[in-house]
Amino acid sequence: MHGKNGLINTFMTSNNLFFISRNYKFSKNAASKPKMDCEIVLEKNGFKNLGFKQSNYRSSAIGAVISFFGITKGLIRLPRKSVFCMQYPLSKFFGYITNVVALKKCTLIIIIHDVKFLMGKSKDLNGEMAKFNKADFIIVHNESMKKWFQDNGCTAQLVSLELFDYIHSSNKHATLNTPYDVVFAGGLGKEKSEFLYSMDNLNPLNYKLKLYGNGFNAADAEQTNSILDYQGVFSPEQVIDEINGSFGLIWNGNALTECSGDFGKYLLYNNPHKTSLYLLCGLPVIVWKKAAIAKFIEKEQIGITLNSLDELDTVLANLDSKDYATMVSNVEKVKVKVSSGYYLSHAINKVVALV
Repeated sequence: MHGKNGLINTFMTSNNLFFISRNYKFSKNAASKPKMDCEIVLEKNGFKNLGFKQSNYRSSAIGAVISFFGITKGLIRLPRKSVFCMQYPLSKFFGYITNVVALKKCTLIIIIHDVKFLMGKSKDLNGEMAKFNKADFIIVHNESMKKWFQDNGCTAQLVSLELFDYIHSSNKHATLNTPYDVVFAGGLGKEKSEFLYSMDNLNPLNYKLKLYGNGFNAADAEQTNSILDYQGVFSPEQVIDEINGSFGLIWNGNALTECSGDFGKYLLYNNPHKTSLYLLCGLPVIVWKKAAIAKFIEKEQIGITLNSLDELDTVLANLDSKDYATMVSNVEKVKVKVSSGYYLSHAINKVVALV
């Protein structure tokens, strides 16, 4: 962050900006990837880790012990009246950290990954909002989420992220096949993605679905001539090498005509991390028109927004090859930003300038 005279803002020098790393449990699903990437971007922007080095122990017990001692070490070292950034949710240690940060009169920045109330995982709106109100600044996903925070009594200053970064030096590009290969990555079980098991009822001619992730139940899928093509489950790094397709799909819930249920409704507010995965792989994105991320997709012209999945076959049938090529080249521009940490860097610099 530079001042008007081109000098780096003295506040931005890293002697005042801190975070504490912890153990992020290794798993094949991408749950820890965004949090680990955030730490990389914070360090790039002058924040210092006061705890232990980032670790990936699989054992929850070992991970919790390491996190506890690392966080304790970091909180002891945290200078008074400095700027401290943490990521949310952090259920075990949230109160512990925020109490010490308040005692030391530090400025608290929270980066939001998920809001439990919006996910349907908690009914206690006031309790969660009280946690958010411990922060001076909050980086939320997008303008829809920002409005929800404002409408529900958040007192912190809010800055929109726009898109999650996905740190990786990928040279993947979209591949144009007919019918189109539409990639769907993530939880494939019925709880989150029941709509997948009805896709064959649409009898599309212009696409098939390539599925990457865990929880796929082949017995529930159409047994002959299915458009579902299960590829397997891979780590967040491996999956980039494995994904090949023409588009990436973002859809949740049990219905084809809308994104329904808790997971579907969550799309009205959140930035699904898989958006960033698709863009990193060079894929234009297909998403529900009412999803919060749809505005970004439309603004950057990097995909297709739909009211219902039953529109998809016709839209793809009428897609001009020039229009597809334009989307792909726009994706390449966003991909450079996603892979280098541009979006969080931009948001964190905005916040630090306001401190």
